[in-house]
Amino acid sequence: MKYIFLLLILTFELLASMVESPVISVNHENNTLKIKVDKIDVGVSGFVVHQLSENHSTVVRSVSVQSFDAQTGEATLKVTPFYLLDNNSVPYEKYKVEVGDRVELAFGYSRSLLIAPNEEIYHRITKSIKTQWIHPDLFATILSFTGHPTPLKSDFNAMADATSVGLLFVYLDKKIYTLDIKSFKILTISDAPLEQKSVHLPFYTRVQNIESSWWNWGEGSSKMKNYEKYYYKLLIKNNKKNRELLSLADKYEKGK
Repeated sequence: MKYIFLLLILTFELLASMVESPVISVNHENNTLKIKVDKIDVGVSGFVVHQLSENHSTVVRSVSVQSFDAQTGEATLKVTPFYLLDNNSVPYEKYKVEVGDRVELAFGYSRSLLIAPNEEIYHRITKSIKTQWIHPDLFATILSFTGHPTPLKSDFNAMADATSVGLLFVYLDKKIYTLDIKSFKILTISDAPLEQKSVHLPFYTRVQNIESSWWNWGEGSSKMKNYEKYYYKLLIKNNKKNRELLSLADKYEKGK
């Protein structure tokens, strides 16, 4: 068990450092850009920074890694709007990304959220991985405001915006899935064969009950019925080409 968690720690440390690189090309039609980098995982998110003056800069767009070519050292990034600093009293910045702008990836990767089925597993994992853990009680509070007793990808994105969390860890069927919480892409899958004696739905939290809002009858408004089945579905929905995930989900269904 110590060996397993040592591997987790080493993997996490490789993920935790922020990557900075200038934009080397831009395709405005496809909303993509390219940077040079030694190595980067598909799904790592970040933003584009534009230098306004010698001492002033601003974030202008969000990005996430679409592909990485190890031979050329070029990563292709998808460009999307950046809404975190939106202010109704300030005009929206229509600036277009240019060659020479700076990309910062893996922002917030030193802060993490863990989704675990019970308190024992939560504490064993959080004590084994060195990061700044943000307690799931905060996430449960966000779900209470949105009226989602079953969390959606948008809820995890809201958690990231509210707390500057960069990484999401999900314990599922004796594995730990490490995701970029913004793109919701799986970065690593690690063995963690812990004994699961109980399940707290929708995840371990000291918040006793997350109620649905009376005005909210859409997706996420129903209470979760099965921990494993739901999180497999959520992960697959956002990682349809991840063969390892698909194989593990298939084994889970066959083993039921």
